[in-house]
Amino acid sequence: MFMRGSRQGVGRARRWIALALAVALAGCGSELAPPKSSANDAAAGAGLDVPPGSNEDFIVNVGRRVFFTENSAALDDTAKTTLDNQAAWLSNYPAYKVKVEGFADEKGSAQFNTQLGLKRAEAVVAYLTSKGIPAARIKAKSFGNSPNRKVKACDDISCWSQNRRAVTVLVTDVET
Repeated sequence: MFMRGSRQGVGRARRWIALALAVALAGCGSELAPPKSSANDAAAGAGLDVPPGSNEDFIVNVGRRVFFTENSAALDDTAKTTLDNQAAWLSNYPAYKVKVEGFADEKGSAQFNTQLGLKRAEAVVAYLTSKGIPAARIKAKSFGNSPNRKVKACDDISCWSQNRRAVTVLVTDVET
């Protein structure tokens, strides 16, 4: 029982205040942890529960996009690493066919961007076939700088660079 003025009551109050401060300060300066999945205690979206061989597996664990520099269809080392992963995955799951979609940024004419998008898609197709994926399983298609298929729309490099890409899409029919 807390009694005003008693040493025991004051000591107990001080301990409660110290405990409350310790708990309050424990959260200061720490970052929020990602939410946990109740099924496996992994961070949400970590890809641990993704079924192997699924479209989600391909997107989450392999990567389906590669990026290009301005006015170029040349694959850099980062793109080649992603495409190596794609080729290995596609070799393990031969039932899938792919459509490689090429895109360009807002700069240049519609005709130029359509041609550049196709060159980018064809560069990905050539790389995947060089890694043993049969050409019959792959189709290249250009969307140029289609306004409906932009990753991001704005007038600066941060948006343009995200739109200079090729996307490998899993399909059941290569003519899609």
